[in-house]
Amino acid sequence: MPSSVVATMRYDAGSATLRIVFVSGKVYDYKGVPPEEYEAMRSAGSKGKYLNEHIKKHYRYVKVKD
Repeated sequence: MPSSVVATMRYDAGSATLRIVFVSGKVYDYKGVPPEEYEAMRSAGSKGKYLNEHIKKHYRYVKVKD
C-alpha cells in the first residue's frame, strides 16, 4: 500500500542503515536498524505509523537532505 508520508525506503544490511525518503523530499538515514525491523516496516500496513512508533525514537539518525 502506498504511503502518504514515506516515498521510498532502502536498507543497507552491511551498515544496518535504513534510508527513508519522505514524500516532502527530505531524506534521513537511521543507523543500527536490524534487518528484521526493516522487514517489519516493509510489511506494515502504514509505513508512517510504523516509522513513528518503532524507528524514530529508537534509532540514531542523520539528515541527508532537506
